Amino acid sequence: MYRWLVGNLRLWSVQELVSSVLFYNRQNIHKEAVTTNREIVANHLAYTHLYMFLVAGVFIMISAGDFKNGLTLEIDGNVVQIMEFQHVKPGKGAAFVRTKLKNVINGGVVEKTFRPTEKFPQARIDRVDMQYLYNDGDLYYFMNNETYDQIAIDNETVGDSLKFVKENEVVKVCSYNGSVFAIEAPLFVELEITETEPGFKGDTAQGATKPAIVETGATVYVPLFVDQGDRIKIDTRTGEYLSRV
Repeated sequence: MYRWLVGNLRLWSVQELVSSVLFYNRQNIHKEAVTTNREIVANHLAYTHLYMFLVAGVFIMISAGDFKNGLTLEIDGNVVQIMEFQHVKPGKGAAFVRTKLKNVINGGVVEKTFRPTEKFPQARIDRVDMQYLYNDGDLYYFMNNETYDQIAIDNETVGDSLKFVKENEVVKVCSYNGSVFAIEAPLFVELEITETEPGFKGDTAQGATKPAIVETGATVYVPLFVDQGDRIKIDTRTGEYLSRV
């Protein structure tokens, strides 16, 4: 069974893998009235290895119809991250998925289309918690809080990911085969407003906003009643104001 399983792993999605293993066992139950200890051990090892493969994400196949922003895949020998995708159903012809892909290694961006049924292996990405230390010119320095190792990441890789992150905050450093390709900020942060026009009691006009600068130097649009010195909660994915805290 183990040889049969490994021989077919790269062909299927997770659901197909599990279904196929169960089907294999049902087909072979009638062949052996008595299962030897060796077969029991072999089957146990096969299931254990299957579990390890699935947990590690080594053999997970993703259909184009299941694409999501942020997924990292191996396509045409390259490791790419999905930046944008759109399901298109033309009036004539077959449906397809239009995507914008970023090469994890060199940062190049391309647009490609796929059939919804096309499948690609999910790339194994390492995400390590690291403390953002400081910025020096075009380099940003981070420290692994477990090993205390420090690394420097260039401005191009960091991009806007730290616009709402203060020094000494913890972020996730994403890498593939040792090559850092992205920084993931915490989903939500709380920052103090250092500059904005004065707020007035009763300024509650629905949807009315004004620009405010927070302590990292980034600009956020806040309701009119928010004032300098207030602490606010921000969604780092969109840069949107959520509430006062």
